[in-house]
Amino acid sequence: MSLPLILGLCWLVAANVSGMFPSKHHHWPTAYVLIAIGLPLLGWVYVEEGFWIALILLIAAASILRWPVLYLWRWVKRVVGVK
Repeated sequence: MSLPLILGLCWLVAANVSGMFPSKHHHWPTAYVLIAIGLPLLGWVYVEEGFWIALILLIAAASILRWPVLYLWRWVKRVVGVK
């Protein structure tokens, strides 16, 4: 296993563990940090491991961070004008 893949799996574990703790801000500050770390990491996994492994990691990350993905999807639909 390569270093980016190991770090990606550690990111997934850290994201799951951080979601287990209660938060009065509904985990949004943690989500921002996870996104800021996860996007470059996803690019690194793509460069080192290829498209399919990066896609699997992206799907796993989107299942953990489903609310930011949902809000992004709604925003894109509103900007594009799709109903």
